Amino acid sequence: MAMLVIAPASLFAQQVRIAIAANLQPVIKALQQDFKQRTGIETEAIPGPSGALATQIKNGAPYDVFLSADTTFPNQLFKSGFATAKPVIYAQGALIICSTQNLDVAHWQTLLKSVSVQKIAIGNPAIAPYGKAAEEALKHEHVYANVQAKLVLGESIAQVNTYITTGVVQAGFTTLSLVKDTINKTPFYYQLINPRFYKPIEQGMVLIKQATPNTNAGKFYRYILSPAAKKIFISYGYQVK
Repeated sequence: MAMLVIAPASLFAQQVRIAIAANLQPVIKALQQDFKQRTGIETEAIPGPSGALATQIKNGAPYDVFLSADTTFPNQLFKSGFATAKPVIYAQGALIICSTQNLDVAHWQTLLKSVSVQKIAIGNPAIAPYGKAAEEALKHEHVYANVQAKLVLGESIAQVNTYITTGVVQAGFTTLSLVKDTINKTPFYYQLINPRFYKPIEQGMVLIKQATPNTNAGKFYRYILSPAAKKIFISYGYQVK
């Protein structure tokens, strides 16, 4: 008769599953590599829109740490009892307008209304915080009504980046980390959006309650707040405190 061998729970707790906002895809590999070099701990990053990831966590997705693109979604998780503590801000993002075409992005308010731009990518404001920031910037500059019909909504910033890099759209609003990614060889023309045009993109992190038996999850959580991680975030265009 075959014997059922039950491995110690610690063997399954070794890897840390990280739910990450899509804007972190350029930087997360550098963070994972540095964390592994320092601790020997393996991590798996699962990207997606912050709102969608929060919903997955509420529905029982086996994530250990959630790195959101805002504080609203992780705060909702905390209030609903899914996180061990209130979210901590690990970085602040920067919004840019970006194109693979040599367009006058410095004067984007006029550019977007011109016939040379037929499609503009932004993240879905309902679930993608960078999309919400883009919508706020467009409305602040009284451009939104003029370009609303041109908007192509991406379910995440990763999808927006695909629209931009493949030329599906003439321009798009995305994260500064896209053009800071040294692996990406696509030539970009971009302009930082004045941060006064949108609410600060304060990105929050929470440790998921179900992860508490996994001590490695706590180690990764603390690592993200460390000077080593902050240095990496800065190199990808984020601001840290």
